[in-house]
Amino acid sequence: MIRVALADDQHLIRAGFRALLDAEPDFTVVGEAATGEAAVALTRAERPDVILMDIRMPGGDGLWATEQIVGDPHLAGTRIIIVTTFELDEYVARAIRGGASGFLVKDTEPVELIRAVRVVADGDALLSPGVTRRLLERVSVGLSDTPDAAELAALTEREREVLVLVGEGLTNDEIAARLVLSPLTAKTHVSRIMNKLGARDRVRLVVIAYESGLVTPGWTREA
Repeated sequence: MIRVALADDQHLIRAGFRALLDAEPDFTVVGEAATGEAAVALTRAERPDVILMDIRMPGGDGLWATEQIVGDPHLAGTRIIIVTTFELDEYVARAIRGGASGFLVKDTEPVELIRAVRVVADGDALLSPGVTRRLLERVSVGLSDTPDAAELAALTEREREVLVLVGEGLTNDEIAARLVLSPLTAKTHVSRIMNKLGARDRVRLVVIAYESGLVTPGWTREA
């Protein structure tokens, strides 16, 4: 079972998410929070696999709560998807710096939100394509230090191929299908790339792929 927590100051939004997730056989909602502080307390108490986190909440917003949760080593198993009405680069940038594993807008189709929870729970990162493209075209936001030439040169040809596909937003399963690999092999490649480039998470690899020029502005991906 994938254990999910909901953090949003609007009861109607939380109720909608709960109804959607409870209808899936592999999800269980372990709690709800209406403030950032309550979201942090809920996470410490329940240790959910994934939190759907709103940005604008009282008592510490969702970005603050994300930073608190990611910064707590006891909560390393919890991943955060920022879900908001505000598709703004500044929020995405801070969410990524804070350690969020995904970013979706609230008008995302239900099937895509469910997919997002499964993807993030499985260790992948997820950003809606429109948000990712607009954010990473503005590399001046300084989300990460671009690895030097020696670090990039340490990647094998296959690892560079995988890094490009990570940068394009593909999951491990999609990378495996594209390169005719097993999902486990694709996951192993991603882990090795992260170690070689000093990336703390998969979202950083997306940024590195973009800032290093391996993925160029204007790429698109079919949903």
